[in-house]
Parts: sequence; structure tokens; C-alpha cells
Amino acid sequence: MKPIQVGLLGIGTVGSGTFNVLQRNQEEIKRRAGRGIEITMVADLDVARAQSIVGPDVKVVNDARAVIANPEIDIVIELIGGYGIAKALVMEAIAAGKHVVTANKALLAVHGTEIFAAASAKGVMVAFEAAVAGGIPIIKALREGLTANSIQWIAGIINGTTNFILSEMRDKGLDFDVVLKEAQRLGYAEADPTFDIEGVDAAHKVTLMSAIAFGIPVQFDKAYVEGITKLGATDIKYAEQLGYRIKLLGITKRTAQGIELRVHPSLVPSKRLIANVEGAMNAVVVQGDAVGTTLYYGKGAGSEPTASAVIADLVDITRLHTADPLHRVPHLAFQPDKMSDLSVLPMSEVVTSYYLRLRVADEAGVLAKVTGLLANAGISIDAVLQREADEVGGEGSTQTDLIILTHDIREGAMNDVLAQMQALPSVLAPITRIRKEELN
Repeated sequence: MKPIQVGLLGIGTVGSGTFNVLQRNQEEIKRRAGRGIEITMVADLDVARAQSIVGPDVKVVNDARAVIANPEIDIVIELIGGYGIAKALVMEAIAAGKHVVTANKALLAVHGTEIFAAASAKGVMVAFEAAVAGGIPIIKALREGLTANSIQWIAGIINGTTNFILSEMRDKGLDFDVVLKEAQRLGYAEADPTFDIEGVDAAHKVTLMSAIAFGIPVQFDKAYVEGITKLGATDIKYAEQLGYRIKLLGITKRTAQGIELRVHPSLVPSKRLIANVEGAMNAVVVQGDAVGTTLYYGKGAGSEPTASAVIADLVDITRLHTADPLHRVPHLAFQPDKMSDLSVLPMSEVVTSYYLRLRVADEAGVLAKVTGLLANAGISIDAVLQREADEVGGEGSTQTDLIILTHDIREGAMNDVLAQMQALPSVLAPITRIRKEELN
């Protein structure tokens, strides 16, 4: 049987990894797919560099539309990234009847509903395993492996840059700014790390997982997004003393009121496996009603780990290439006409527990005032840690840190209490609030 012919748009880190792994393992991949899979055409602005990677037998052009227009190409891999030209090219490839494989989580999180609808109308597939957690096959697990389950919640460390930074802050006791510079030097963080450190990248990924888990449209604009830029080494140290580690989590949860969709730093009990995921590694925990808790761990980025996911998509499409489109696995796991209109909850309606750190005057009655405000709001306390003044500010200090862990409370109610606490004369600095997730 004639091999499936693939056109590659962009041959950077992931593109070159995809080409190399496909070449290296081509016989094994062919045995699994049932026919050969060949990248026969590549588009890249740097034609000479691209040609040096793929060799003389692959046609290299500087115009992506030439790849899409080629009638011999069955599948287009989009590895350009971003929302702009990438969206136009994906939509043109679909219109031309090409299947699409993409690692572009930003594009799908923002425009996925439109893209999947266009693909369904044209009878082609859009595969995106590589868009979430790199080499971890979490999309396939959610969409197929766990299809018998009513998914209850997902929590994931899905950005390696921020996990590396938090691991370094904990191990070395350094503040965020210092570790970010080191992460940039080592190549773990981009020159402009905004998408990573502000939580946007993780929010793109959890938006896609939420849609698949709960059968809702992709709704990135409804996600609550908070990064790690305001975290200090002090809070990481206190969390450790209380039996927790701080991780940037992407969380989505089914509740009676609607779907939670949020990214923020979270205290996670040190005994949880996910709390011990260090460095640039990724991990996703999924809770299903039948299977219970499952954990998926591995490299979330990198040339060949991400290429592994891209090629898995190529194999899936190759197997299903001639299948009736109505009998393929739906893009978002649920049949397109059976998607739910469950609403995404505003953050003020989310119920969770909290870590609070207050820099307060070292004087009698402060703790009573603070706990009194919590009690009046119906917020119960799980633990309190009060530091000696000389531990915090040195000998003779008149300030100390008060750390409180709360039980579950609605975020809006906590916001009201925090405003009251902040207004106390004995509270001397902005209060630090970090959400706490037990992940039971």
C-alpha cells in the first residue's frame, strides 16, 4: 500500500524531532500503522537549514500554502505556533480536505470550537496529543482509555518551566526573580517567559483537557489564570513546615453548580505523588468514578518527547484514514451534537481551602482579631503557625509572620474576609493567599 504522505509546516525543535524519530523508527511505526508514513514536503522560512535536516529526498519550500495545495499530501503537521498565520493555515488545510496534526495548544484553546466544527463538516481529523503535556499521552487517555468514566476532576503540573522554577526555589531557598534568570540561562525559560510564569500556557492546556473530560466547548476566556511571579521563598519554606509543597496546578472539576476551570499556585500535601514531581517534568492526576485516581507522568516538552505525541497522532490518522468519519473518535471525546452547555464557574464561586500569611505587629491580641474575623465569616481553621519575631525580622524585631490554613470556603467569602483583615492596623503588609488542594 502506498505510504501516507505528510507535509510539515515548521521544522524547529519539535519538527526536527518528529522527522528524526519517524525516520529512526519507521519500520516499527509501519508495522503498527498498517502502512508507511513519510514526510515528503516541508515548509520553513530557512530553506537551507530545513534541507540540511531532512536531506535531498524531501522537498523543502518557503511557502506553507504550497504544502497545503499539494494533492499528494494527506496530512499536514502544523508546528508554527501562535494564533495568527497558524490558524489561517490550519483552516486552509481542512478546507483542502487534509487531516491536521498540531502541537498548538494556544490555537486550539482559543479557536478550537471553530476548528473542530470545520473539520467535522469536511470529514477530516484534527489531532493534538502533542498540545498537552508533551510526551505524556493524556489526550488519548481522557478521550479513549477513560471513556467508561464520569470524570470528576483533573489536576496537572502541565508547565515544565514553572515546575523547574518552583523546584529550584524550594531546594535552594531562592526567590523567584533569581531562579527565573537561572532558568533562562539553562534554556528552561524563554527570553520572554510571560506565557509560562503567568500561567497562560497551563491554562491553554487545562482548557483542552476540561473540554474532553466534560464534553463542553473549549472556553479559554472563562479560565481563571494566576501565575507564580508573586511567590516567595518564605511561603515555600512555611508550606514545607506544614507538610505541603507549592505547585502551579491546572485544575478542572465537575461540581453541582458547574465546571471549575482554573490555574494557580496550590499547596499540595507532600505525601501526594504529584507533589514530588520535580524539575521540568509534567504530571496529570485524573479522578474517574469507576477507575478512581490515575496518574500520568513524563516529559512535558522537548524535541523527541513531543515528537512521540505527534507521531502517535499520525499513526491514529493513518489507521482511520479510510474509516467513515462518523465512526472515528470525536475530537473532544463526545459526539459533536451531544456537547454539554454546563457553565464554567466564576472564580468567586469556587470552593477550596487556603493558606494565608500575614505579616503582623508582634503584640497581644492580634491572633484573636484575625481568627475572630474568620469565625464571623463561618471559616474554620485547619492549622495555625506563628513565628517568633526574631526568626522573621532578626533580634529586636517588632514584626512576625502568622500563617493560617483554612478548611473549605467559597472564594468570594474569603475575598471579603481578606479585605477586613487587610484593614486591621496590626496587619503590616499585603496578605499572601495561596489556595490549598488536598487532591483526595
